[in-house]
Amino acid sequence: MKKNTPYILPSFADLIFVILLITLSSSLGQGLLSDGDTGFHIRAGEYILENWSIPRVDMFSFLVPAPEWTAHEWLSEVIMAFVHNAMGLTGIVIFYAFILGLTYYLFLKFLRQDHDHLLLTTAMVLLVISTSTIHFLARPHVFSLLFTVISYFIIDRYEYHNKNYLFFFPFVMLLWVNLHGGYIIGFLLLGTYLTGNIVYYFLDKNADKFRTGRKLKTYSIVIFACLAVSLVNPFGYHILLFPFDLVGNSFLTSHVNEFRPANFQDFFVFKYFFILALAVFMTNKWRLNVIELFLVLGFTYMSLYSVRYIPLFAIIVAPILLKRLEVLAQQAKNPIIHFLNVKSESFAENDKTARGFLWPALILGLIILVTAFGAINHSFDPESKPVQAVEFIKNEHIPGNMFNDDEFGDYVIYSAYPEYKVFFDGRSDMYGNEHLRNYIKIIRLGKGWENVFEEYNIQWVFFNAESLLSRYLLEKKDWHLIYADEVAHIYVLNEPMYKNIINKYKHVKPVTNNTVKK
Repeated sequence: MKKNTPYILPSFADLIFVILLITLSSSLGQGLLSDGDTGFHIRAGEYILENWSIPRVDMFSFLVPAPEWTAHEWLSEVIMAFVHNAMGLTGIVIFYAFILGLTYYLFLKFLRQDHDHLLLTTAMVLLVISTSTIHFLARPHVFSLLFTVISYFIIDRYEYHNKNYLFFFPFVMLLWVNLHGGYIIGFLLLGTYLTGNIVYYFLDKNADKFRTGRKLKTYSIVIFACLAVSLVNPFGYHILLFPFDLVGNSFLTSHVNEFRPANFQDFFVFKYFFILALAVFMTNKWRLNVIELFLVLGFTYMSLYSVRYIPLFAIIVAPILLKRLEVLAQQAKNPIIHFLNVKSESFAENDKTARGFLWPALILGLIILVTAFGAINHSFDPESKPVQAVEFIKNEHIPGNMFNDDEFGDYVIYSAYPEYKVFFDGRSDMYGNEHLRNYIKIIRLGKGWENVFEEYNIQWVFFNAESLLSRYLLEKKDWHLIYADEVAHIYVLNEPMYKNIINKYKHVKPVTNNTVKK
């Protein structure tokens, strides 16, 4: 085959895209719906489309006055509403599978521009993907993974290859700031490269002062332009403060699971990635330059601070780590590594002949086609989400103020809004510390928890079947269990307004693994 002749086989990047798209669109992709937040994002997008306005206060809870809400992911939510209206939850899963596939397709393409060892580069991308799966969810933060890869590529091309695509950056930021609060990563990357060049300019005697000075000027202009376009959003300058308010809220970050640090006692690919990077950086003779050092230290700290930053750590550190691993592979005398090096060169030659987007487009079209015929179907898992319980609630039209599990609140918003409004859901930052404290006080049966019920006039409870609160209410004579399955229990106060429903379901018993709902 002649060099550069179009080749029918897919490239390695095509394979990454196709494998991710097929895997995440199939039954294995059910995990994308494991977080109930997906539900309220969809309903928020529908609200925006129906009212042609961005909500400024909450409409999903019964709290009075309604909490102020910075719907900073409004554009993502509108996109999700469009997709959901067209293809339901199955469309949401396929859409986010596509975004994730595109992210790591571009990431491999990005790495291949600097690294000749195709097998090692592909292995690194697979390691990044494996590390990042802990946050593969059908939520707006997935856009930040895509835009992090794009931003990193744009800056890297300018810094190390004198290819100036930075004029695209403000356009990237304009989209990013309206899609997800992770846009701050774009500023963090620009600031890191700017700071690194400041160090070079003033402390590196061997630095090209003219070239470094030009970089400083360019980065400064781009940062200013990005700040300007970031104000083009429904909330103006407040959107710039939002990420700092969120991360700076220590009470919130210590009580919301996804903000907590990773548990290294659990199985996390991240800890092996981290150990590998630490070992290579400590023993490799090729020292980190200033910018690389800042990136590694900064994103390592972020990943250790909160599990939600681990996918970003993997994306940022991988190219820096790959540089060192590629040198080690080239210098190694091991026959197995030599064999892999030779094979990599052969694969790389064939990989260069791949043209266009034939395979990604073909597989995406095929998945959409089989979905249209009902061969792929996704919904919230009834074994972890209160699907049956919410159907019961809608059928019985239970009146009064509800106290609910936060994950259940997300599903109630998706499945039963506007008939039912919640006490709490996944938007912990919106509700604020005081309301979060009240929620925690109740679920832990802390001192004064019953006073919170009185304050909010809570008349029925919809909570996790195995929770401390459910077990406690089961023993209380002033509360009556009217519904039970292995996921959820529903209790109502023994009041006249609930007399009929109590009599109707007076024989309901709590459900455990050894009992069956009656």
